[in-house]
Amino acid sequence: MKVIVIGGGASGMISAIMQKTLGHEVVLIEKNEKLGKKLYITGKGRCNLTNDCDVQEFLQNVVSNSKFMLSSINAFTPSDTMAFFEDLGLELKTERGNRVFPLSDKSSDVIKVLQNRLSTLGVDVRFNETALSLKVDGDRILGIITDKSEYFADKVIVATGGITYPSTGSTGDGFNFAKSVGHTVTKLYPSLCGVNLKGEDYKALQGLTLKNVRLSCKVNGKEIHNEMGEMLFTHYGISGPLVLTTSALIARQGDSKITFSIDLKPALSDKQLDDRILRDFALNKNKEFKNSLDALLPKALIPLVIKRSGIPEYKKISVITSKERENLLNVIKNLNFEFNGLRGVNESVITSGGVSVKEINPKTMESKIIKGLYFVGEVLDVDAFTGGFNLQIAFSTGYSAGTQE
Repeated sequence: MKVIVIGGGASGMISAIMQKTLGHEVVLIEKNEKLGKKLYITGKGRCNLTNDCDVQEFLQNVVSNSKFMLSSINAFTPSDTMAFFEDLGLELKTERGNRVFPLSDKSSDVIKVLQNRLSTLGVDVRFNETALSLKVDGDRILGIITDKSEYFADKVIVATGGITYPSTGSTGDGFNFAKSVGHTVTKLYPSLCGVNLKGEDYKALQGLTLKNVRLSCKVNGKEIHNEMGEMLFTHYGISGPLVLTTSALIARQGDSKITFSIDLKPALSDKQLDDRILRDFALNKNKEFKNSLDALLPKALIPLVIKRSGIPEYKKISVITSKERENLLNVIKNLNFEFNGLRGVNESVITSGGVSVKEINPKTMESKIIKGLYFVGEVLDVDAFTGGFNLQIAFSTGYSAGTQE
């Protein structure tokens, strides 16, 4: 059997490895000059290749179409992924949040062991070659046409990625292939990215990192997520781990009214925070309000908190009323900002949306429309939070397609 794999990223490489292991003739078409170009930049160059969790926890971290992943994640679990790479000679380590990295902290080592395996097995890798279209006859795949040749095949696996980081080759080719043979492609959005904010208030906070804060997000007044952790202010708005997670949940919200609230002191109840403010005020009773918050808040935040509290900055601490103190407490526990859009695909980690999973067999990744045509990885309408879950989707779906006889 002859197999063509389009795309030499995570899902494409594992698909090719598994198909070759079955004894098939495999050609891997890669438009770039090297394999795994997007893998190089994942995990800030360290490659968070999976998350050492059980299947149930994995599925809880899949944002879109988690049920579709049930078969493939059970067929190739995070533990299987770890064992697979260790068998290839890659030493691994597990860090905070069960995130799994190569011991060397080098994404290039992940790519190297995959490339070595492809080479050892004898997979025919064609670099600097771009797939242009699929060849079909009725409801069956015949092969593909590239900018250099025409290939006939019994099976074609599309592993072209999404539209994020287009410089790595993810330019949406797979979505065009899918649509050309009758597949539905859902609307595409950036996900796991920074968030633009409305107004001007945030601009003075650029470069400020907040740790151990709670970020909550409301859509049309209803809270959809809140979580403690780390975030930062940028020239456009907010970013950091908490924001990336939240972005995945709001990627498909369209024109809804979205607001964010930061609890700057989540470890303190309202009563505990009020007691703390009273203690700080007692120590600074002869000072002006603007000089009383240094022990409570990061310096860069103080002007904004003062502005939002409505308390005149030059007011003496000794004459601040209980109502004004309540206003201050409310600002510290609910520092609010309005959403003004997600950052673009050039800055987002993954694509939300893709080939409709209703048209894909969840056990095999084969198209329900064209026999012998498979879709794997980010080209599918499946996405997850950060932490190694998206690469696990790539490995599990690639494995499922790759193990079909």
